[in-house]
Amino acid sequence: MALLSVEDVSKRFGGIQALDHITLTVEAGEIYGLIGPNGAGKTTLFNCMTGLYTVSSGAVRLDGVALQTQKPHSIVRLGFARTFQNIRLFANMSALENVMVGRHARTRANVLGAVFRGRRTRAEEADTQERAQALLHRVGLAARGQVLACHLAYGDQRRLEIARALATEPRLLALDEPVAGMNPSERAQMGELMQELRADGLTLLLIEHDVKLVMGLCDRVAVLDYGRKIAEGPAEAVRNDPAVIAAYLGSEA
Repeated sequence: MALLSVEDVSKRFGGIQALDHITLTVEAGEIYGLIGPNGAGKTTLFNCMTGLYTVSSGAVRLDGVALQTQKPHSIVRLGFARTFQNIRLFANMSALENVMVGRHARTRANVLGAVFRGRRTRAEEADTQERAQALLHRVGLAARGQVLACHLAYGDQRRLEIARALATEPRLLALDEPVAGMNPSERAQMGELMQELRADGLTLLLIEHDVKLVMGLCDRVAVLDYGRKIAEGPAEAVRNDPAVIAAYLGSEA
């Protein structure tokens, strides 16, 4: 059974067909790329997978569990985390605090515990801080933990968002344009980080406009155009698919 299954998913916004019967699977342990021109429906598909949008028809399953009726926080607890195309950090919280927020999905402290701060609550908070610091180290931000998120460089903010997602202990991590706006050196470092995360046993689902990065990084790639899947397969086969070339470069027909 695939880790993630998207089964004949469609999404309509009034008279606009944003997704048209999309079917794909992501196997455990792979890096799966999702590419396509602007407006192809890539982020819409991410939003349907992660509960931000309700699908119009079809099903999404994580390890056999249906996601299309789940709330976003429930999907996170099932092991499916994501980052966003537009960075969504808590700007006036430190990098460490941002990652600690991500641990909320795995903590048990309730309102009473937060008020009376019993031994169990204090121990859990200490564990959360320790894990968050380890994740900052994992993404190369160990020395930036006390810096406000709004004061971090753009590339560091991208890495911080990944650390916060990792704090939820995902099995599948969806990254929406993680290298957008980065310089070549930052892109190379991000590519290395994604390879390391896969080596750690994480499955990655990647939306990215940097086709060179996708083709060099992903085991399989799917291509969307106008809400439809027009190609899927190994990177080299997709790169040479006539329908993909036409979608990106236009067709004389």
